Amino acid sequence: MKNLFMAGTLALFAVPACAQDHSITYPFEGSFEDATFAVESAIVGRGLVVDWVSHTGDMLARTADAVGSDVKLFEAADVFQFCSAQLSRKVMEVDPMNIAFCPYGIFVADQAGDVIVGYKTYPEGAMQEVQALLDEIVQEALQ
Repeated sequence: MKNLFMAGTLALFAVPACAQDHSITYPFEGSFEDATFAVESAIVGRGLVVDWVSHTGDMLARTADAVGSDVKLFEAADVFQFCSAQLSRKVMEVDPMNIAFCPYGIFVADQAGDVIVGYKTYPEGAMQEVQALLDEIVQEALQ
């Protein structure tokens, strides 16, 4: 009975995890194409190299039938992946397991004409410097 009470009490306080808990997003005033250009320009303008662009929206649209879904999640969605050799070394010297966060990514998504730009959040400590860099890049792209 005590275990049942504890389980019920824990269930009252359990909150489902949401993507909003793991990302920071900003609305973009303009088209998806303008947003992707602005993000890529802001990354490259800092002397960083875009290693890869994941065309996540295209992949989801292409595979919807194969996974038995008819839900259209995005009009378009891309994730720009890149690293900063200097900052990556700095955070990995604090904790080599910060390798798990590399490469860093900034996403652009269009949902029914609402374009957003964002990035995932990082844990407290050294990785907050990476999060600050991502926010600076996004803020530049928003201008």
